[in-house]
Amino acid sequence: MTDQTDRAPTQLYLISPLDVGGGFPDRLGRALDAGPVAAFQFRVKGIDEHEAARLADPLQRICADRDVAFIVNDSISLAKRIGADGVHLGQGDGDVRDARERLGREAQIGVTCHNSRHLAMEAGEAGADYVAFGAFYPTTTKQVEHRADLETLTWWQELFELPCVAIGGITPENCRPIVFAGADFIAVSGAVWSGDEAVAVQAFLQAFAAN
Repeated sequence: MTDQTDRAPTQLYLISPLDVGGGFPDRLGRALDAGPVAAFQFRVKGIDEHEAARLADPLQRICADRDVAFIVNDSISLAKRIGADGVHLGQGDGDVRDARERLGREAQIGVTCHNSRHLAMEAGEAGADYVAFGAFYPTTTKQVEHRADLETLTWWQELFELPCVAIGGITPENCRPIVFAGADFIAVSGAVWSGDEAVAVQAFLQAFAAN
């Protein structure tokens, strides 16, 4: 278990639902206004880049107005096209060094590392800005192929300065062990968007701050 006095408080990292059209921009604004929220990840599937850029535009402006990092999931080319703050890469989505070359030094580049200490160290060596471990709990947002354990977070926190993100089925009710294990950020989607987003964000922040 990490010493909570030696590191910054855990922060919230929101991931979009797959449907970001319709009234979602208003929901995003409500969620961020209930914050603070550190970052928002734009995650859509099965649409072309032109349509993705169109959907991203109002969301990116909402994030920029609130000083929230706007991160694109999977696509280095979309991140470059829209001038996103960064990109989050799965294991099959491209190389950190290529992303850095294309997006520049200021881009935030994250990498999914499942429960692999080896993959996390490789990502760090390649120049990633954060590594993501998960899933920690069952989740309906995506099919879970890898389960992560709390010991991996603690091990990472004790040995490396690079921030780590915990993801997968995390709710206000079950997040405390993950906070104490050493997660710098907790990434959530369904736990926020499946109900009242502002209430959910506030519940997470209260749970993070509880002693």
